[in-house]
Amino acid sequence: MKARVHIMLKNGVLDPQGEAVRHALGSLGFDGVEGVRQGKVIELDLAEPDASKAEAQVTEMCERLLANTVIESYRVEMI
Repeated sequence: MKARVHIMLKNGVLDPQGEAVRHALGSLGFDGVEGVRQGKVIELDLAEPDASKAEAQVTEMCERLLANTVIESYRVEMI
């Protein structure tokens, strides 16, 4: 079973990488971009065959290691 975790900075948290990308896009002539938020995607291959158990494991992984829940939010997608 596979899981995909989408991790983004929470609203209100400064995103210097996103701002750098927005500025670079403007320098390349893409003037209509008003904001960029940059995040990360993590794909996991899991041995657990039960989808609900696998999702619970991935959620625990996010809470304990993969996401900094103080400043980041995450979404687990079972694929």
